[in-house]
Amino acid sequence: MAAITMNNIIKKYGDGFPAVNDVSLDIADGEFMILVGPSGCGKSTLLRMIVGLEDITSGEMLIGGERVNEKAPRDRNLAMVFQNYALYPHLTVYENIAFPLRLQKTSDTEVKERVNQAAELLELTEHLERKPANLSGGQRQRVAMGRAIVRNAQAFLFDEPLSNLDAKLRGQMRTEISRLQKRLGITTVYVTHDQVEAMTLGDRVAVLRKGLLQQVASPRELYENPVNLFVAGFIGSPPMNFIPATVGEDALHTPFGDVTLPESRSVDLAGKDVVLLGARPESFEDAAVVSDTVRDHGLTFDANIDVIEWLGNEQYAYVPYDAPEDIRNQLAELERELDSEAMRTQLVVSLDATSRIEEASVSALWLDLRKVHVFDPSTGENLTARTATQSTSAPA
Repeated sequence: MAAITMNNIIKKYGDGFPAVNDVSLDIADGEFMILVGPSGCGKSTLLRMIVGLEDITSGEMLIGGERVNEKAPRDRNLAMVFQNYALYPHLTVYENIAFPLRLQKTSDTEVKERVNQAAELLELTEHLERKPANLSGGQRQRVAMGRAIVRNAQAFLFDEPLSNLDAKLRGQMRTEISRLQKRLGITTVYVTHDQVEAMTLGDRVAVLRKGLLQQVASPRELYENPVNLFVAGFIGSPPMNFIPATVGEDALHTPFGDVTLPESRSVDLAGKDVVLLGARPESFEDAAVVSDTVRDHGLTFDANIDVIEWLGNEQYAYVPYDAPEDIRNQLAELERELDSEAMRTQLVVSLDATSRIEEASVSALWLDLRKVHVFDPSTGENLTARTATQSTSAPA
């Protein structure tokens, strides 16, 4: 096992465009790090630079404290698991797993021992004499993981390994990968564009956008304190709602009424005319089921309910609203970049399963103002997160 350190990593191609732009990231020994972001953000390029499949334009890559910029992939002792499994169809499961050991001229006795250990760990023992064509997608991915395990590598690198699986198998394999990584305690870097994988698998998550590192934090920190509009919109399903608000002397004027933020969420809005309020779907509720003990901590307003989605244990209400053209354009641009369909000017509201709000009705909703974020639309910065950081770092 080994720590991985990236210092000011840049990757430029022939046209001079930086696919990865000045990324510095420390991955601790044994840590499970997720690289996440939309297509084209540079996450796979960064992974390929770690393993040596892409040259580094500038910066320094350290593995186990040793500079590896000039080292060939075979000399870095890293194991990579690809999206397409990369199995040899003419070889049995046993020989697919044993392949890297055969290349190293490992003795047959040791090959057998290490392959059987990996097969038992991955529940593949009964499939060792089968060919890949006779396996399910999940089993093939486990074979690819077994081939990585037998190498006794310093780190595992996963490049969107579950994207070819159906939704049920993805859920199962997420659990298996998480359990395996904890059992082996090996440094792992995992690339995905699926924020659900990012939130459920990693110790920490690094969010990239157009080659730039946006935020590195635990899944909970990303969800509760995103540093900017991009991270807030990318992390979470359904994504965070963004509500335009005009800055007044005593309140923020929104399409749903005037908002006075509690002291815990108050920010300096001097010189700002318009801000965006960010609220997760679960920060809303049917006002009829909100207890009196918390009602005063939020805003109650009437909303035109467009669509209701009932999912059994929960339900979502969709509330369209009007917004200034510049805000609509900004949200549309964010929607295109995130490859999302939910960034339009509508609220997505999570309702208690007992709520009886109906479609095409005007109903009272409640918003918990203690969980609202304030974003600067011109820079995308989360002003609430900045205030929280300053308050926690201030001397006692």
